[in-house]
Amino acid sequence: MGDSRKNHITVTVKNTYLEEQSDPDLERYVFAYTITIENTGTQAAQLVSRHWIITDAEDRVQEVRGLGVVGEQPMLKPGEAFEYTSGTAMNTPVGTMRGTYQMIAEDGEHFDAEIPSFVLAMPRTLH
Repeated sequence: MGDSRKNHITVTVKNTYLEEQSDPDLERYVFAYTITIENTGTQAAQLVSRHWIITDAEDRVQEVRGLGVVGEQPMLKPGEAFEYTSGTAMNTPVGTMRGTYQMIAEDGEHFDAEIPSFVLAMPRTLH
């Protein structure tokens, strides 16, 4: 058996509602999120692509796939982290996002790093 921590990526998320870019009268709710991707494994790995699943309060699902994040495909050595900020818009004041980053370890192994589900909510809509 191999080292179970060899390819281990920790993803943390902070998000905020962007009131100045949102327009509830037009059912447009905009959120920014800052992601920190940390290599907590024992070998270097490169983020090559992403897959997001965005679900609004009416269970409408939008999937987003693409190369890298914010135009980059960062290589993370053990202990290194990469942080970026991006955003999304949806038609409801509450929704969720989750997904995976597709990674390639320095030994050539492909693996997914899970992006834990997080809630996007306009202030004062959740109690």
